[in-house]
Amino acid sequence: MPPETSAAEIAAEERRSGLRTIRRVGPYLWPDDKPWVKRRVVLAMALLIVAKLIAVGTPILYKRAVDSLSGEVPDLALGAIGLTIAYGVARLLTVGFQQLRDGVFAKVGQRALRTLALETFTHIHRLSMRYHITRKTGGLSRIIERGVKGVDFLLRFMLFSVGPLVLELVLVGAVLFFLFDIWYLLVVAAVIFLYVQFTFKVTEWRVKLRREMNKQDTDANQKAIDSLLNFETVKYFGAEGREAARYDSAMQHYEGAAVKTATSLAMLNTGQSLIITTGLVIVMVMAAVGVQNGALTVGDFVMVNAYMIQITMPLNFLGTVYREIRQSLVDMGEMFDLLEQPAEVADKPGAPAISVTGGRVHFRDVAFGYDPTRPILKGVDVQVGAGENVALVGPSGSGKSTIGRLLFRFYDVQGGAVTIDGQDVRDVTQDSLHAVIGVVPQDTVLFNDSIRYNIAYGRDGASDEDIVAAAKAAQIHDFIGQLPEGYDTQVGERGLKLSGGEKQRVGIARTLLKNPPILLLDEATSALDTETEAEIQTALRRAGEGRTVITIAHRLSTIADADRIVVLQDGEVVEEGRHDDLLARGGRYAALWARQKAEEAAA
Repeated sequence: MPPETSAAEIAAEERRSGLRTIRRVGPYLWPDDKPWVKRRVVLAMALLIVAKLIAVGTPILYKRAVDSLSGEVPDLALGAIGLTIAYGVARLLTVGFQQLRDGVFAKVGQRALRTLALETFTHIHRLSMRYHITRKTGGLSRIIERGVKGVDFLLRFMLFSVGPLVLELVLVGAVLFFLFDIWYLLVVAAVIFLYVQFTFKVTEWRVKLRREMNKQDTDANQKAIDSLLNFETVKYFGAEGREAARYDSAMQHYEGAAVKTATSLAMLNTGQSLIITTGLVIVMVMAAVGVQNGALTVGDFVMVNAYMIQITMPLNFLGTVYREIRQSLVDMGEMFDLLEQPAEVADKPGAPAISVTGGRVHFRDVAFGYDPTRPILKGVDVQVGAGENVALVGPSGSGKSTIGRLLFRFYDVQGGAVTIDGQDVRDVTQDSLHAVIGVVPQDTVLFNDSIRYNIAYGRDGASDEDIVAAAKAAQIHDFIGQLPEGYDTQVGERGLKLSGGEKQRVGIARTLLKNPPILLLDEATSALDTETEAEIQTALRRAGEGRTVITIAHRLSTIADADRIVVLQDGEVVEEGRHDDLLARGGRYAALWARQKAEEAAA
């Protein structure tokens, strides 16, 4: 049993994770191939320094104006009114340079945010089928959303809040030391030290609470999305109340975590205010005593107050900034963990594009199992000649659909090989492999867009004529023509506004538009009625002419005219041949055929 991880080890790991995250963000702020980004960063930092120098010098103008008005010092060249105007101009310049700095840096920050978001989105699409079926879509989207927001916050506040705050505190400390004495500096230093220590310790505790709140938020969001995606199932079983209770339970946990987070924030703010106010009072009392003794002027008293307020404001902000930076690092860490998730199926370095000359497919002694302890395919050997139509049949769990997933390389075989025209699919690029295989799945999922968009998805840049031709071939053009908005009709999320058969025909049209040399039909007509199925079968036969077609079928009547039928049982090939030959043989296929005919007759 592994030893329990201590709190110190967890904290050290979090620090390493934070440093890793900062290192990952660095190249987006200082990219070697983007000199304009470097120029903007340098200019933004220069504007920041100028703004802080003006801000630190501004109270001195205020002091001199007060001294001039009180008559404690001779009237200066500018006079009290001139000094007051100069004070106002200095404040205006401070804000102006800060805003100019934000404007200069905005393009850098947005570019980094966009680049990271695109990199994450692209990487998620590269991850394997196994990863996606084990992760929850709602939770995944929340991780990306929070991670991208974290990048935005980190870039703006870490560069323009923490760094400027440190610079301002150093400059104010130097002014207090040189214009007054070391005691002022020591008091301010002690206040800052206590404030930072208190803020960091309480914030570390609050980060743990915030992480738990995030966890509950992700869980509630995932349950909501999962329920909405399964809207029909919820309705079928009258489970609206059950789903509401499930969602409310998740929100109850979130509520508890959120209340703890809010309560701890009140505690943090109270403690910070106590430390800052105590320090402010001590310094002001010291200055008041100096004025009474004649060592300081009223202007000095006012200047000390101005400096204390000047450092109080950013210090008050420090708690929020530090907390948000810590949370941003946590959120970004989750996103970078996602980016570092290796793809289970990856192209070999320098892998060439596949070259299809005929479309001959060979499953050579293929062994595979989703779980190593439970093999699905056990040495399956199936050859599909160029232009041949081969059907795979067998009971549920025999491995039919798994063979299709291995051909498309959603997974890699664990034994044997899958080849196309003699090329192992593991030795070629996935993009080129996917381009030569057209798949019509059992359950077609459509994008929440128009029918035109969903059909056109089959080939980027397809013309309207091509789209219409594909729709006609899939026997859905006439149906689309009867709709008020025609091809611009919205299909709804996952295509819920269309019937099962209509969705399937859009999916078939999409694949026909792709025009691949190899067709994989995974029970492609199972959602259709008998009459429509006959029409689609005709269309699919025409589409299969001159192509290699692999048909995964449950309904045997749809594959009776296949060139060859392969019967699978428990992950092994038990029979192979033409329909008539297999019936005459009286084996496993003949038994399946007889059972289906009996079921059809009974229906």
